Amino acid sequence: MFVGSSSNAVLKLKFQSLHVTVVDSVKADDIIDFLFQEKVLGAQDMRTLHQKSDPKQQCRDLLDLLYDTKMPQAFIHLYGAIKKESHLRWLIDQIDNYSDQSLIDLLCQQYISDQTGK
Repeated sequence: MFVGSSSNAVLKLKFQSLHVTVVDSVKADDIIDFLFQEKVLGAQDMRTLHQKSDPKQQCRDLLDLLYDTKMPQAFIHLYGAIKKESHLRWLIDQIDNYSDQSLIDLLCQQYISDQTGK
């Protein structure tokens, strides 16, 4: 349906809709290292995140950084990092199968606006 930054936008909205599930389920340490390797996170962000002792807060802070980033493929990389974690296959299935008609309508509207400049 969408490619490039639009795919990132879809994933961003899916992650936001599944925020509590992600925070409760994802051990962020390995994800942070992967995102640093892919240049999604800078060294300072990586150090700050790794200093968090509460795993849920660490995951929240990671997601906060990604929600605010201007990097056009941040959530595509996050999805890839989670996909590498075999114990989180169920979460990938949830992300893949998540559909909300209002989300689809919003993205279609955004896509049309991007194409027409209006």
